[in-house]
Amino acid sequence: MRRLLSRLLPKSMRSQAVTIPVIRLHGTIMSGGGQFRPSLSLASTASLIEKAFAFTDAPAVAISINSPGGSPVQSRLIYKRIRDLAAEKNKRVLIFVEDVAASGGYMIAVAGDEIIADPSSIVGSIGVVSASFGFTELMKKIGVERRVYTAGKNKAVLDPFKPENKADIERLKALQLEVHDTFIDLVKERRGSKLKDDPDLFTGLFWTGKKGLELGLVDALGDMRTVLKQRFGPKTRLQLITPPRGFFGRRLGVFGSAAGFSAPDIAGAAAGGLIDAAEERALWSRFGL
Repeated sequence: MRRLLSRLLPKSMRSQAVTIPVIRLHGTIMSGGGQFRPSLSLASTASLIEKAFAFTDAPAVAISINSPGGSPVQSRLIYKRIRDLAAEKNKRVLIFVEDVAASGGYMIAVAGDEIIADPSSIVGSIGVVSASFGFTELMKKIGVERRVYTAGKNKAVLDPFKPENKADIERLKALQLEVHDTFIDLVKERRGSKLKDDPDLFTGLFWTGKKGLELGLVDALGDMRTVLKQRFGPKTRLQLITPPRGFFGRRLGVFGSAAGFSAPDIAGAAAGGLIDAAEERALWSRFGL
């Protein structure tokens, strides 16, 4: 409403303060997300991103990132949506790293024309990881026999209830290398000559924002409010872009009867939520968070 009223006023009467739309992309990156633990995905962020780029008079869009990573597909989709809209709307994108922009979080960060990090933040982890558990010994101890029937000899690869198979591991590693190459190419395309020739750069290691500046992974050190006011003037106004009203109410209102969830639905979602929480905790803990 404020923006609409401002446009109706003559230019001489309009405020000279610059308004910069701000998006917060915080959390793990997973397809879909759950009713109990929403996560970052293209579906959950697209409307926020498009709303931010709709600010006609804004010279830039500021994005705060705090993510340990997750799905490489969703990371790239979010990255691409940001870059597509930046080109379409002719907007500069300023990325601000809070605690961590690692793995998929860093993939999204390279969508920025500039990346500004806190000196103590964590950046990098340009690699691919897959993790699971093996339950073969547990199955023996509790006296349970695993029975799997497939049409297609490779339909049960990497079954956690069966002993590891060398061919399955080699197949998985080949897939990981392809995804890793895509990640590396994206970082090189966006960061270009800013990147230092360091042998550890694409090994999955991660660094502080201060070291990331030396390596060319980030462009500057600082915080959003200070940098934006220095860049666009002391009267610069930061406009946080939030989801449509009722968005979180619908997602969190799963316990109400109006939401249409039965007791088994809630129990199943709760169990899935525990697994998601464990995976999320594991991602954050890699970076000491």
